[in-house]
Amino acid sequence: MNDASLSVVLFDVGGVLVEPSGVATMLAWMNNRVSAEELWRMWLTSPTVRSFETGKLPAEEFADRIVAEFELPIPGSEFLREMPRWSVTLFPGALDLIERLPLRYRRATLCNTNPIHWSCFTQNERLFNAFERHFASHLIGKIKPDEEAFGHVTDALGCKPEEVLFLDDNQLNVLGARAIGMNAVRVKGIGEAERALAAFGVIAE
Repeated sequence: MNDASLSVVLFDVGGVLVEPSGVATMLAWMNNRVSAEELWRMWLTSPTVRSFETGKLPAEEFADRIVAEFELPIPGSEFLREMPRWSVTLFPGALDLIERLPLRYRRATLCNTNPIHWSCFTQNERLFNAFERHFASHLIGKIKPDEEAFGHVTDALGCKPEEVLFLDDNQLNVLGARAIGMNAVRVKGIGEAERALAAFGVIAE
């Protein structure tokens, strides 16, 4: 592959740059009755999650609803206390990888998130400032894997879908990006992200 038509590298955050620690906690609460893959499918398609992560639902109501929907053996207040601990640890080498991208590429993020996790993300100034733009679902009112979320990014950046390389750890989101014409690769962690960037000729192997 070559990067002749690429001008934007678009990153998911959780699972690609940041360790998604909440998965283990959720699976434990659910007594491991589903796999991690199934949990992600349930989360991404949950009406409650989609409402919260597009800014339409208050945190307390979200927590109560999600506890009921996922049949968790905890009160909503405990769920809310635990949430800030999720997705706050950068994978080793994450910032170094971003900074290796040649300056001719615009760098942006597209993540499904919420006010709780967004406040944690923005506290890491070096990570936050490493990107030209951030597209957070609760701020733009659009959410992956919906095609309109990816369309919002290309409209805002003034680029064509085929100019974008999108890296995400969830296949549903990858398929959503490909549906509008983006180059999209499923990656988990820095090593896989690095290999995908090298495969497209964005960075040297």
